[in-house]
Amino acid sequence: MKKIAVLVTLIVIATMVMTACGPEATPVPSAEEPAEAAPTTEEAAPTSPPAAEERLLRVTFSWPLYADPAVGSDYASSTALVNLYDTLIFPNAEAGLDPWLAETWDVSDDGLTYTFNLRKGVKFHDGSELLASDVVYSYNRLKTIGEGYAYLVSGITSVEAPDDYTVVFTLEQPSGLFAPSLVRLYILNEDQVRANTLAEGAYGAEGDYGKEWLLTHDAGSGPYTIIEFPLEEYCMLGKFDDWWAADKFVANAPDRAKFIGTTEGATVRSMMSTGELEISDQWQTVEAYQALEAIEGVRIQSSSSITSFYYMIHTRRAPTDDIHCRKAMAYAFDYEAAVALEWPGTPVMDGAVPASLGGHDPNVMTYARDLDKAREELAQCQYADALDDYPIEVHWISEVPHEEKFALLFQANMAELGMTVEVVQTPWLSVVEETAMEESSPHIITVYVSAALPEAGLMIKDRYHSSTAATWQQNEWLLDPELDAALDDALATADQTERFAKYATLEAQIMELSPSLFLYDQLEQHAVVDYVDWNPDELSPLMGYWFWLPAIGVNPP
Repeated sequence: MKKIAVLVTLIVIATMVMTACGPEATPVPSAEEPAEAAPTTEEAAPTSPPAAEERLLRVTFSWPLYADPAVGSDYASSTALVNLYDTLIFPNAEAGLDPWLAETWDVSDDGLTYTFNLRKGVKFHDGSELLASDVVYSYNRLKTIGEGYAYLVSGITSVEAPDDYTVVFTLEQPSGLFAPSLVRLYILNEDQVRANTLAEGAYGAEGDYGKEWLLTHDAGSGPYTIIEFPLEEYCMLGKFDDWWAADKFVANAPDRAKFIGTTEGATVRSMMSTGELEISDQWQTVEAYQALEAIEGVRIQSSSSITSFYYMIHTRRAPTDDIHCRKAMAYAFDYEAAVALEWPGTPVMDGAVPASLGGHDPNVMTYARDLDKAREELAQCQYADALDDYPIEVHWISEVPHEEKFALLFQANMAELGMTVEVVQTPWLSVVEETAMEESSPHIITVYVSAALPEAGLMIKDRYHSSTAATWQQNEWLLDPELDAALDDALATADQTERFAKYATLEAQIMELSPSLFLYDQLEQHAVVDYVDWNPDELSPLMGYWFWLPAIGVNPP
């Protein structure tokens, strides 16, 4: 049996004010190639659009892509999910919330009960109606599997569907972030998933919960549906003409969108120069972007993002388990030299989270290169007299060759202190696997991380709360009960001013613990062909939403 509900209320969350921004961060990284391989302006060939009879949009991404709403949370996966599935509410470009599947909702006086009224007549891709029971099933599935964005939609004691068009969430305690978190609760077709669930699996009576089938299929109601998905290569999406919000398609929205699993620089330039690619990934080198911009009919779009580049330091593995060792590294690193390797205008991080997030404290203590202080800290480290016995491994993401430059800079900076650094090229999938256990996590991994919601507190939770240890988002293994408690308290604080003040205290505590090197806030660049109309500043900055396909125009001549 299914059930559903109907809702319309515009919530603007003042705490989410920020610049139009990027994606990721989680992002999940990608790649480029050395500058010497870049074609010259004379060599660059003009682009040619696809056949006029079809609007096809092709975009490169770092791979893999997980299209299961209870599994995916990185850049490529998030981009697919926002186009395949609908949510109760929808994030807008002003960092607020718009009604979506929910036309209206009410909140009890004690802040513990949210009642959502769903719109009627919403069709899944198989033509069946989306009902309130699908919302309950989607939440229960996400909570049980516990992967992807499950950590966002937490603190809920029950989800019920009293009728087909009403959903009631009951919270453990008030939360200023509950409503925004629902932009990551993607609603699946319960009947379709159950029909494709294997009886044998890790979830008891739920078998495999449809995870194998959802590797290459979708069960959504969103503007696009999966039509072809060879896992290692690309994911092809097709426009869903019976989408309940079809009036939101721009007139020239793509009929198909092909998300291509490569970020290799030479491949991206070749595809763009021969008319096989409309938008590049954001992981190309500065030199690669310059070469792409030299191709006739290609422009580079650059926007501020809610993504930052971190060196995640394992705080429970010698020698980086010693805070003085970590502080020595923080003072020895050359941040200005690092941003000089990036796109012009890239800012050094000002604190523990991206500066554009609501609740970011611009006055928090930050590290700058100071070798005298670095040596003072290192002298207090318990491993100071045996540094040769403790080489530090830095794992950089092989799909993002540009990251090697930062790893080599770090290696050179640390050598000035007498610290040995081993630079290790590591595939992204291996990073995900090794960070799943404290014992296998390396001393340092270099990772771009995007805010899942545009508020500092949630980014702090993603990065440093014990609940996110054993994920790629936290190689630090901080596991600090006091910090966890303070963060939980801050996130449960409904008053914005009070909540932001608590965030500032948390940011100061994190900087004092020095669990990471805070490199820079990313400016996100994409190479875009001129026959594509795409303005990220008009879309939500949350990861995945910049590539909301109904708003992107393709104009084949």
